[in-house]
Amino acid sequence: MVAPLSGGRVLRRGSAWLVLILLLLFAIIPFLWMLTASLEPIQSLNRSAVSFIPSPFTLNNYAALFHPNTQAQTNFPRYFVNSVIVVICTVLLALIVATPAAYGFSRFRFRGRHAMLFGVLIQSVFPLINFLIPLYIVMHTLGLTDTYPSLIIGYLTFSLPLNIWLLKGFFDGIPADMEMAARLDGASRWRAFLEIGLPPALPGLVATAIYTFILAWDEYLYALTMIQSASMRTLPLGIFAYFSEGTPNWSQLTATAIAMSIPVVVVFLVLQRYFINALTKGALKY
Repeated sequence: MVAPLSGGRVLRRGSAWLVLILLLLFAIIPFLWMLTASLEPIQSLNRSAVSFIPSPFTLNNYAALFHPNTQAQTNFPRYFVNSVIVVICTVLLALIVATPAAYGFSRFRFRGRHAMLFGVLIQSVFPLINFLIPLYIVMHTLGLTDTYPSLIIGYLTFSLPLNIWLLKGFFDGIPADMEMAARLDGASRWRAFLEIGLPPALPGLVATAIYTFILAWDEYLYALTMIQSASMRTLPLGIFAYFSEGTPNWSQLTATAIAMSIPVVVVFLVLQRYFINALTKGALKY
């Protein structure tokens, strides 16, 4: 039989729920306004009364993103393709580089290990803008500005350090006994890593991929610096085009922002089971 709650506990629990509801409203109201604005003509935004019900309801703002005759301010399909190419390459390279690095830091003991780990982490302490000018000079010297590699390399500079630390923490939580047994049975270090050590780390890999995906998908400052031509813009730069090329069409702008957020939401919903599993297993405590 469940004991009744005391008055103090009821008050504390009610206060906690009230704070959570207020925080939820604070986060969701701007999104609801964006969704409403994207589903009605721009003329409706001039009304004095606040309403979260589109009046009149229309999908023209979303259709305009893909209609070839209404892309004077932004070329959404091209920007979307650019973002997808850059983000997929960034995520794959981040996993390819960070996974063996994190495994090495977790399984091997060598001189200078702690100094190297500290060197990997210290990069995350400084603001990203500190690395922007040196990186631009390097990209310009190599002739890589206004290209996909300039963005991919730039995004790796700020995603790799934390990726290595996240995955190291996850590999630390996986016992090495089974790998040692496989080595005693004649398996190579590489085979033991691929067949024994890597499968249990799948939730950590997915969590790292989600983290890198969100960072690269929403990044604006590096893209603004490295990209000059309109055809190479990513989606964050494409949204900025509404402000730099005339009076913003707020209805189409909000439709673009909503459409831009859909891939992030879909990726998280599809992979949330792995992400939560990584959290509960302590992969992010490091």
